[in-house]
Amino acid sequence: QVQLVESGGGLVQAGGSLRLSCAASRSIPNVNAMRWFRQAPGRQREWVAGISSSGYTNYPDSVKGRFTISRDNAKNTVYLQMNSLKPEDTAVYYCNAFTVTNDYWGQGTQVTVSS
Repeated sequence: QVQLVESGGGLVQAGGSLRLSCAASRSIPNVNAMRWFRQAPGRQREWVAGISSSGYTNYPDSVKGRFTISRDNAKNTVYLQMNSLKPEDTAVYYCNAFTVTNDYWGQGTQVTVSS
């Protein structure tokens, strides 16, 4: 079983930056993509970044140009660099890895952006 552990969340002022990390307990075979999602209180979980097995990245318009997803395969770790943070970015951020047969989630890390 693969475990994903997020870290790097915290409290930051609007306009600031944070870098989230997602460490997998081991290499994940046949992973289609690694993704970051977020969920604010009272709202549905929202996708915010993805990186495919080939390295292709994509983002929704709400974070494009501010968030950057990257990975270090040697460390089984995916990162989410978040710049120019806004109060509406406040949420619990989750890491996800999905393969043909499995869908793995981390426990989440809280990001709070103060105005």
